[in-house]
Amino acid sequence: MNDRPPAPGGLALIEALVNTLDIETGADGLDTQEARERFALAPPEVPAARDLREALRAACLAHAGHGTSTALDALLADAPLRVAIAPDGSAAVRAVRPTTLHSRVAEAIATATADGTWTRLKACEAEDCHWAYYDRSPGGRSRWCSMSVCGARTKMRTYRARRAP
Repeated sequence: MNDRPPAPGGLALIEALVNTLDIETGADGLDTQEARERFALAPPEVPAARDLREALRAACLAHAGHGTSTALDALLADAPLRVAIAPDGSAAVRAVRPTTLHSRVAEAIATATADGTWTRLKACEAEDCHWAYYDRSPGGRSRWCSMSVCGARTKMRTYRARRAP
């Protein structure tokens, strides 16, 4: 759906996870072995990954100005992070248990928050899409994952509504 380049750094993991569900068709990538391997998930972990995915989608929608999100905070409460200090004195946030998806997501969010990119990960405002994308627009006000698909559909609907008798 998305014709944009992937999100930078750890946000690419989050973007990829959110985009495992195609809302328009209902196809869920987490049903495939390939996706489960990509996210290092055993079959019993898939329901929790789906909950995490939808909490992340809600956060991305909130970044785009569509509602609020509280579920993500509760889901990541058990994903502890630590500050790791390198020999040169620089610091980075690291997951205590980097093998779990929740911990990897928490680390990615912490890093993206520190560098100011977390709120640029958004979800398309089209009701039949909600695809995650990274907003690279200068003002950070992008609304659709793809101007040529979702943006064009929305603009056409608006045009037709104005022209209807």
